[in-house]
Amino acid sequence: TADIPVAEEAAITAELHGNQVERIYDVGVAGIHRLMDRLPQLNKARVIIVVAGMEGAMPSVVGGLVSAPIIAVPTSVGYGASFQGLAALLGMLNSCASGVAVVNIDNGYGAGCLAAKINQMPARKERS
Repeated sequence: TADIPVAEEAAITAELHGNQVERIYDVGVAGIHRLMDRLPQLNKARVIIVVAGMEGAMPSVVGGLVSAPIIAVPTSVGYGASFQGLAALLGMLNSCASGVAVVNIDNGYGAGCLAAKINQMPARKERS
């Protein structure tokens, strides 16, 4: 829940660019069952913004479960060796999940703008 201000910045930015936004909060890696309950909703999204502090594992987890592009936003939230978000940033940059793009620490605005651009792209035609 400490990541909510950055997530809200991303959501409001995307909304101001004309995008429909669905918010899902408090589904972190420590309570993975809550994420799994939301998987049907996530699978309907064209792009997903994942905001996470601490070790920044959440974008990799979500990226491994869905086919939509993931915009990862590390936050400066954390304790111990989080180094004001650097640990999360490095974890996200080294994600093994394909389709994960990373913006800078606490950059909800940049994530919202990128999501808006992705949503404005024409839909891909399905191969037959």
